[in-house]
Amino acid sequence: MAKKFRKRHEERLEKDAKKPEPESTQKIRPSKISWIIFFFTIIIVIISLTPVVFPALIIANFAQVNDLERFGVSGLEINPYQTGPLSGALFVTSGIVFALAFLHFRKRLPQSISKGFQFIFDFEVSKKIALISMVIILTIYVAATANELGTEENWEDYVGVKQRVEKWSPDQIARSFEPHVNYFFISSSMILFGNYAVIPFLTSIALVIMTYFFTKKITQKRFAGLVAAVILLQSNVFLTFDTSVAYSNFWVLFYMLSLYFMYRIWPLSPISYLVSIPAKALTVTFLPMSIYFLLRCSISRKKKMIIAGSMIGIIIAGVAASSGTDITGNQEKFLSEEFWIGFASFATQMRFDGLVILFMIPLVVGLLFASTKNKHAESMMVMISGMLLIAPFLAGFSDQTNQPYRFVPLVTFFAVGVGILLSRARSL
Repeated sequence: MAKKFRKRHEERLEKDAKKPEPESTQKIRPSKISWIIFFFTIIIVIISLTPVVFPALIIANFAQVNDLERFGVSGLEINPYQTGPLSGALFVTSGIVFALAFLHFRKRLPQSISKGFQFIFDFEVSKKIALISMVIILTIYVAATANELGTEENWEDYVGVKQRVEKWSPDQIARSFEPHVNYFFISSSMILFGNYAVIPFLTSIALVIMTYFFTKKITQKRFAGLVAAVILLQSNVFLTFDTSVAYSNFWVLFYMLSLYFMYRIWPLSPISYLVSIPAKALTVTFLPMSIYFLLRCSISRKKKMIIAGSMIGIIIAGVAASSGTDITGNQEKFLSEEFWIGFASFATQMRFDGLVILFMIPLVVGLLFASTKNKHAESMMVMISGMLLIAPFLAGFSDQTNQPYRFVPLVTFFAVGVGILLSRARSL
């Protein structure tokens, strides 16, 4: 009798083993599109990080002898394979992260450590705790930064912006293609607060808040939003320009609002994108990134078509209106050597943002696997690669120099990307 029961039990186990796993427990692999976006992004990231490992490699291969003075190496012998100060940390950090991730998913880590990882991924906070946390975070930030408002900035462009704002009036908007949005808010700041930097500072605070709500929306987790806000606030690039008048964050805020409004108040999305362009014409190049994000949004096809059509129409109208006006510099042809040198700007201008540099590769790999549960992981890969490509293309097609403040959107997308790793299963 016992043998017969054991035999039936074994047959039942064999049948259960042959049954397909329920959809919730099956391993879901990244799609082909996710892999394509991943390979494109990781190539751009590796090229951008090459100057972190070998600071002089790109310059030595593409810069002309007469151009070396602007890199501070005139009269010096260049060793293209001399390693940079962060090169060792980059390899060690990536190696540790990948090793821990591999051991975690293979269930080879000690149970206490694996439970710790799982606790972080599953952790969530209530609305009340999230609100209190954001108030505390912003209070600490404002208290630590407010003293900068009493100090006049020493950026080279500040004097020019200040002189222009003193002579600016709203009736000049239709006469010239300038950052009139910035002039309006900066001028309003002086009128309302007697200080040019107050509204730019409030804009940076709003950008932190926007990063929280945007991340919370696309991840469905308040904790992910808090993490993204903290990562943005620790960024050296963000903290360097958060109270700047010459390099204010109006354009970044309005662009992030245009993405957020796609879900919340979709008719305002094209309007916010339109406002971001007079704040900084560079946002014109963000159109492909916006379209891809829009395609991955869980809204109706009709809304997507209206938003996409409006954004494209804005760009076409803007190009037609600015025809004959040089807004990108007076360079007449594409310079391939300047394009490749443009990749060096990331390592140079983000050298104090160690978190971004050291964890960029692990983040992109993490986003690939996160794309199985949150399709906006693909969007963040597109935005990260897009931001890294803007500097080379700007250098190749124009005579404009790459400035550190242009990487504030990259840090913002990096922060949101980290939040996406904490997404709830099957988010959006």
